[in-house]
Amino acid sequence: MRNQAVTSAMSILEQSVVVFSQNYLPLCRVNIKRAIVLLVTNKAEPLQLTAIESGWQVHSPNLVLDVPKHIRLKMSSYERMWKVPPVNRREVLRRDHHRCQYCGTSKRLTLDHVIPRSRGGQHTWDNVVAACERCNSRKGSCTPQEAGMQLHKTPKTPIHPAISFAGQFWIDVQANLE
Repeated sequence: MRNQAVTSAMSILEQSVVVFSQNYLPLCRVNIKRAIVLLVTNKAEPLQLTAIESGWQVHSPNLVLDVPKHIRLKMSSYERMWKVPPVNRREVLRRDHHRCQYCGTSKRLTLDHVIPRSRGGQHTWDNVVAACERCNSRKGSCTPQEAGMQLHKTPKTPIHPAISFAGQFWIDVQANLE
């Protein structure tokens, strides 16, 4: 019996809570322990987005705390400045999830200019992708269309992590409501 209670408690502590800024922008997910600290220290307040939504009850020796699935920070904090990262190998590979954008392999990756530099292509986020040596060599100084190759994803400039999280959060909320 005690083993089941410990397992249940551990599974609850592995859950995550969505943290909203003071102006209701979804910022990130935190584990329940961090959410409890924010609630107990009065740095955050519970936020209920839907009427049917609930959270978790966490018991301690002298306290029973309802932890909601969403909390809102009470304290005002300036939004940290975020700069678009430079176009370099590490950042391009991170954006492309360490996969060749032509064949999908993760071995022997290089950078490829979609519109070759010899044809006036720039070294910008919208023109550089991760490509394996084989695909890069096959494409040569042609465009992907001329080489008969297709990109898995169109290259684009990375966006602020909070904006990315917020966009995905609202997509998930909308999917759950349908």
